[in-house]
Amino acid sequence: MVDLPYIVKSIGTLSGVPVRLFEHGKRTTDRFPVRIVKDPMELYRNEIFSIKAHVGYFITPLFHYYGILNVGDASIVIGPTSQIMANEQDLRELAFRLDVPKEEVPAFIGGMNGIMRLPVETLLSILCTMNHFLNGGETLSISDISIFGEEQKALKAHAEKRRTARVYEEAPQPRETHNALAVEEALMEIIRKGDTVALKRWMLEAPAVRGGTIAPDQLRQLKNTFIVSVTLASRAAIRGGMREDDAFVLSDGYIQRVELLSDHSKIMNLQYHMILEFTEQVEKLHLGHHPTKLATDVANYVRHHLSEPISTEKMAEEFYLSRPYLSAKFRQETGETLTDFILREKTEEAKRLLRYSDKSASAIGTYLGFSSHGHFIRVFKKYAGVTPNEYRMNPPASSFTGR
Repeated sequence: MVDLPYIVKSIGTLSGVPVRLFEHGKRTTDRFPVRIVKDPMELYRNEIFSIKAHVGYFITPLFHYYGILNVGDASIVIGPTSQIMANEQDLRELAFRLDVPKEEVPAFIGGMNGIMRLPVETLLSILCTMNHFLNGGETLSISDISIFGEEQKALKAHAEKRRTARVYEEAPQPRETHNALAVEEALMEIIRKGDTVALKRWMLEAPAVRGGTIAPDQLRQLKNTFIVSVTLASRAAIRGGMREDDAFVLSDGYIQRVELLSDHSKIMNLQYHMILEFTEQVEKLHLGHHPTKLATDVANYVRHHLSEPISTEKMAEEFYLSRPYLSAKFRQETGETLTDFILREKTEEAKRLLRYSDKSASAIGTYLGFSSHGHFIRVFKKYAGVTPNEYRMNPPASSFTGR
């Protein structure tokens, strides 16, 4: 008889990744190499257990992945792991969604960062090896494992900070031409400017490009072309003001995802959403038509501290400026007060959470660093025109960007 608890504990110890054993739907054994205050798998339990194949996996909006091995009435779930580290703000929201107590959020973030990072191919190889011994000698390779649910029918567009479910949309079919350089330059300029309106127009009218041969077969050609595109897009976004580490993390996540695809149309869809996400990221950083370095630096700072009570004094120290000078300079360059900008950005984040999470308005206000629920309601109504509960009941229709 196979000792599944022993296998689970051994795999957890050897891999450095959390492993759990479920028998008849109940967790009976687990091995967590690091302490995590709450198990993030609980957010994705339904998606993971809807996988009925012997071996499968699920990718979260943060590019964390979980693997599952089904053996009769038992299931072994490995994860989360990733090849890249999520930024602190993303992990703070993950903690919020898990109801991690505020005082334990730093420990949760430390635990998540302490998980061994593995390429998805390594995780799948572990599952395939275990499957061979536990499911009657069945031999599977990575190429036999397709992405769950048509790539989970979700690319997390960065208009929702890679954490908002979005169903795949078919990219428009462009016309053929050979002016690859001109098309590339036009598209990179759109990304650099963060011009989503121009991108929408471009996607409807853009010509197709026949690039040079950079691989021996069509699938590898498509993937290599995608990797070149995401590299160029990340560089354009950085020139547009996006922080290098943010751009590289996003780029790495897309490269990991494209390597798992084997269908032409799905790779094209992924490329469409990748370009959109980089463009929207830059758009969020641009204040006015000609954003200055100070305005972009402020926007980046606020974006990375949304879940904190943002102090203008602390921000000024970060930029080696006096608080009065920072406030005056920001208003001069953007036409908006620093306080208005911070509260407007927090309101936009609150809108996203109200639409795409089940957290109460009170919990969202606390998470975003408001001093009281009443303060949150007053600020939200000032910048959104309605109360948080009214917004949740009647959110605006989705637009091209998903907002």
